[in-house]
Amino acid sequence: MTEQTLHGQLPIGRGLRGRCPRCGEGRLFQGFLSLRPTCEHCGLDYSFADSGDGPAVFVILIAGFIVVFAALITEIVYQPPYWLHAALWLPLILFVTLAPLRLIKGLLIALQYHHKAAEGRLDRRGEM
Repeated sequence: MTEQTLHGQLPIGRGLRGRCPRCGEGRLFQGFLSLRPTCEHCGLDYSFADSGDGPAVFVILIAGFIVVFAALITEIVYQPPYWLHAALWLPLILFVTLAPLRLIKGLLIALQYHHKAAEGRLDRRGEM
């Protein structure tokens, strides 16, 4: 049986829901973005998880496209004053950057576990 049929979930769904990448039951996050030390259900040690700057990069690129595109279209069509731009785009920037950050971090950690990704290590077999 595959992992999907054994547990009924794909790693993508587990990551997006913020659940343990192995069992899908325990919670992954302790706070907004801080990880728990271990899974409360299966005991998986989360010390392997290192998403680095990956989630932030994805969020910045996606959010930047959305906000800049919307601001340019609004400026071209309506030409509002600058204070209205600030009133429109500052809340949107907060929403499109903070809302998906936890989802993408959970997704990247679940995919890291699923694909057994780890830091690169040098193989020093030939050295004396």
